[in-house]
Amino acid sequence: MPTVNLTARTVGSLKPPLPKQQIDYWDDSLPGFGVRVSYMGTKTWVVMYGYNGRVRRHSFAKAAEMDLADARKLARKKLTSVREGHDPAADKAAARTARTFAELADEYLERHAKPLKKSWRQDERMIKQELLPRWKYVKPSDVSRRDVRALIESIVDRGAPIHANRMLALVRKIFNFAIEREWIDQNPCSQVKPMGREVPRDRVLNHDEIRSIWAALDKEEPPIQAAFRLRLMTAQRGGEVLQMRWDDLDLREKEGWWSMPASCVKNGRPHRVFLTEEAVKLLRELKTWYEQRIAEINVGRAKKHLEPRMMSEWVFPSPRASEPVAWVQKAAKRIRDASGVEFRPHDLRRTAASLMTGSGTSRDVLKKILNHVDRDITAVYDRYSYDAEKQKALTKWGRQLERILTEKPSEVVVPFPTKRAV
Repeated sequence: MPTVNLTARTVGSLKPPLPKQQIDYWDDSLPGFGVRVSYMGTKTWVVMYGYNGRVRRHSFAKAAEMDLADARKLARKKLTSVREGHDPAADKAAARTARTFAELADEYLERHAKPLKKSWRQDERMIKQELLPRWKYVKPSDVSRRDVRALIESIVDRGAPIHANRMLALVRKIFNFAIEREWIDQNPCSQVKPMGREVPRDRVLNHDEIRSIWAALDKEEPPIQAAFRLRLMTAQRGGEVLQMRWDDLDLREKEGWWSMPASCVKNGRPHRVFLTEEAVKLLRELKTWYEQRIAEINVGRAKKHLEPRMMSEWVFPSPRASEPVAWVQKAAKRIRDASGVEFRPHDLRRTAASLMTGSGTSRDVLKKILNHVDRDITAVYDRYSYDAEKQKALTKWGRQLERILTEKPSEVVVPFPTKRAV
């Protein structure tokens, strides 16, 4: 068992031993950490430690999938856990015993996605729709690279290549989490590449398209109407609109403000959005609709001697009412079909931003409205709220949007083809 100075170059140069053998090389800077080289040339990170009077070896990742710096860091954590009374090898064996992908997905959501990702509901939705139907009762260690590739290709084949890329990224993240938690040794997503070409969208709706979408929304229920119209009226992100809470709204008679806490904002920074008179009216009418609906529901609940239902804190609650709705893609498809306009919900924000700058709103003010992170060094010292400028710009945009919605559809003129000069 040679002891060497483990570096990336050293690990890369280690040669396989004789057939049917394997050899461990131990790090001279971190006792108990090393790399095992098999006669097939596979290199695996290992730790060796004493537990209950016995020497234990524990392999935890392939060198091809985890670099030396990360392996050394993880090995240090494992050796520290031994001193605290844990046995990494036993933990690994226990994790592998009859645990399913469904259990892994639950643990990923509870211990990683929910504490660390504002978009965890999207992860949850993708897991329920795409992964659990395939792998719910499968052990994570039994999911192969071929299984992952088959999943991604099936999504591409149904015409959703970008969604396939998002799915691959999520699956890779879940299995990396599994490696960290000692469920598996290697990630089945290794060497599986994204299959969809990512092209940034630059779609800006014209006036006729805005009117068509707005009219199509009349056929939807008030919450869907409000969710889409507010995206266009305020130019805010869809996920942030869907997480709107009544307590964050100041709905005065003619104008109001929407104060987003950092926990509901993509970039983690509190944000204030001015609400025009029309936006306030829309939200007031939505609240009245909810109150009437809940009153009707509570009449039936009272007959069954059930506790009355309370108003949700969320402006756009999910059917469970304890959390906001996470996804409106089905509604978006209905609106596309009804309006005849091919658009994505995010196009509403881009359209509002583009038309605002086109009518004279400065890029600096627009950046504050959109709540984009300012990378300029002076932004560190600039704590001015820009409330007055945001109010002026959004009021101007509100008037412009009203003109767009009330003007007549543009006439399409088809020019005659001109003859080319000989």
